Amino acid sequence: MTTSATIPNVDSKSAKNPLKALLDYGQSPWMDYIRRDLLTGGGLKKMIDEDGLRGMTSNPSIFEKSITGSNLYTDILGSPDAKSMDAKQIFEKIAIRDVQDACDIFEAVYVETKRHDGYVSLEVSPLLAADTNGTLEEARRLWKAVGRENLMVKVPATPEGVPAIRQLLEDGLNINITLLFAQSAYEKVAEAYIAALEARAAKGQDISHIASVASFFVSRIDTLIDSKIDEMLKTAQGGNKELLESVHGRVAIANAKLTYKKYQELFSGPRWNALAAKGAQVQRLLWASTSTKNPKYRDVLYVEELIGADTVDTIPPATFDAFRDHGKLRNSLTEDVPGAAKVMENLGKAGISMKEVTDKLIVDGVKLFADAFKTLLEATGKTAAKHA
Repeated sequence: MTTSATIPNVDSKSAKNPLKALLDYGQSPWMDYIRRDLLTGGGLKKMIDEDGLRGMTSNPSIFEKSITGSNLYTDILGSPDAKSMDAKQIFEKIAIRDVQDACDIFEAVYVETKRHDGYVSLEVSPLLAADTNGTLEEARRLWKAVGRENLMVKVPATPEGVPAIRQLLEDGLNINITLLFAQSAYEKVAEAYIAALEARAAKGQDISHIASVASFFVSRIDTLIDSKIDEMLKTAQGGNKELLESVHGRVAIANAKLTYKKYQELFSGPRWNALAAKGAQVQRLLWASTSTKNPKYRDVLYVEELIGADTVDTIPPATFDAFRDHGKLRNSLTEDVPGAAKVMENLGKAGISMKEVTDKLIVDGVKLFADAFKTLLEATGKTAAKHA
């Protein structure tokens, strides 16, 4: 497998902005945030130039905060057209404009990196997470409405989402596959990507322009497992207590390291090399949910511990600023992989099923996104009514 990274020495990166220095390790910093004034006021362009920002992701919760927490969208909310639209149509008009403008600002990055970076993600309705055909229709509609080559349509890796992902990639769309927690689920979406490229190549279609990221969620894993461990420690004794303490706060990073190892295996060898020879890009792992939820942990923990070649980290604004201020860089993702395997082994020995944890997280994640989307539509409708 070829990677885009060169291993820097300490001296060459010591004086550089830590965010921008991530690029030296082959990792692309993206931002998990979008808001109108960031696009129109020059802030996004500044972060591209000074912080090495290479892409942007959005979700219903981010848009809800942007729309209800500002007066930046009154031109659409109070427009004559809005009076004849429902809340979803109004939201989409807002979201599509923001995403188009962000794509335009990132276009130079897209060109400069030869389609490797410069992407902006827009999510299909989370209410369609269990609807394969509905997801296909909405993804295609959003792709056409935005009309930008550097759009990524975000689709959750639910059992119903994976067949849609497979077909959309074969159609030639860029897909951000979201809500990944388990290595087994990741393997399915990597297979979907490779199979989609093979199907296109077999038809003589271009595969060099298709990009995809597999968004693997991090901090939510520790949040759930740590809460289980804390409860179990109240009565644990002896060896079991030691096992539980040994994995506290370490599972999310261990899980990510082992998934990255699997990525290296999947995107190497004869099958992948045949596609790479036709110009195919690897489907990069994207670390999502990288803010630190536990105040006892370092505020940039999930950025510092997951730095590695051909990966993306989509970082929320507060963590982005914190890493710029005091982030430390090293090739952490490939460190002590046997130790990561031991953490996962000890988790099972301590009586916690990783499968049960990841199954619960995807159900909870879909519900969280769906609830946020409903809140977004309700808030958009109310805000539009005030402007009517």
